[in-house]
Amino acid sequence: MTQETEKQARTWGMLCHLTALCCWVGVPFGNIVGPLTVWLIKKDETPLVDEQGKESLNFQISITIYAIVAAILIFILIGFPLLIAIAVAQIVLVIVASVKVSNGETYRYPFTIRFLK
Repeated sequence: MTQETEKQARTWGMLCHLTALCCWVGVPFGNIVGPLTVWLIKKDETPLVDEQGKESLNFQISITIYAIVAAILIFILIGFPLLIAIAVAQIVLVIVASVKVSNGETYRYPFTIRFLK
């Protein structure tokens, strides 16, 4: 792989993670739609994008499930602090993953259910 191709692969891999932040600008389920779009368009071009796209999607689907459970738990007062913790964890981990992939490293999110393998 040429240096330019590797740089493009890292950029697209980073975008697989960063597009998950679309949910914070008002896109419903943007945390899933963003990475899914990038992954579907670029997954066949490089293994890095395929791997990181799946990783990002698995994490974002997991985060969505955790947020739904936390929203239900609001009725017993533990849900609100959980939602805040989930939101902070999502933002921080997406930024960490983006930086790692931008530097050419692969990243595995913690607390992730592996739906896509």
